[in-house]
Amino acid sequence: MSKPGDEGGPTRRPRSNLQVRAVSALVLGSVVLLITYLGGLPFRLMAAVMAGAILYEWLAMRPGSKTGVHATIAIALLAVVMAMMILGLSAGAVFLALAGILVVLALHGWASGEGLGTTAGVAYAAAPAIALVHLRADDQSGFLAILFLFAVVWTSDIMAYFTGRSLGGPKLAPSISPGKTWSGAIGGAAFAVVAGAAFAMHDSTVHGVVLVALIALVLSVISQLGDLFESALKRRSGVKDSSNLIPGHGGVMDRVDGLMAAALALYLVAALLGSPEMPAHAFFRF
Repeated sequence: MSKPGDEGGPTRRPRSNLQVRAVSALVLGSVVLLITYLGGLPFRLMAAVMAGAILYEWLAMRPGSKTGVHATIAIALLAVVMAMMILGLSAGAVFLALAGILVVLALHGWASGEGLGTTAGVAYAAAPAIALVHLRADDQSGFLAILFLFAVVWTSDIMAYFTGRSLGGPKLAPSISPGKTWSGAIGGAAFAVVAGAAFAMHDSTVHGVVLVALIALVLSVISQLGDLFESALKRRSGVKDSSNLIPGHGGVMDRVDGLMAAALALYLVAALLGSPEMPAHAFFRF
């Protein structure tokens, strides 16, 4: 039997990047949905792992910042806040602790000449993770809130890609992300609104379909801005991907940049309309 690649024998095509991306997305999406359904400690651990990976990639994209005393302090302080989050402390306590460590880290960065870059990375990693955890909480309202977030952000991301590829047109931000178009951004936002409204109409516990659709639009815009922000970071650092942790997708930041920005925004809106400890009850209640 001839081996693949032998003259006259069968050849095996290497998997395309799109195939690898699709398989990785399917596997990761399934795991994330399962952990989201479980909630509680598994979900808090997942959020903490995401935060840790994001800080790792942030430091890796900044030459010379992933070693040394300042980076070690940043990692240790992030670990303290994530431990508080994992243990289930209140949102107020965890966000207050985060504010405290950011002040400490900023002062150390100023005193050591390291600047505020690492401090920004800790905030970028930790704040959305805390928001995700407290959006989910441990009840059915939190589960629906996270599903709503996923539906809006994932729809926005996927449909922005396909709409942009199909329609083309003027570039959205050519100096930051040459592949993104205005048609893709508008298409992604429009489909996100449809997804948000459909989610609201499907579930009778949602308060105000119009309000939820409007929030879906805001989340789509913020998600796309989060994507552009991460693209700007990569361009400034001269890298294509934030890391190679996820086959076909690059790094964790590459996959959750928009989601984490939208999660923080949804938490802030829901906390203002409801309460910081049970924000999901602003839209879903049993």
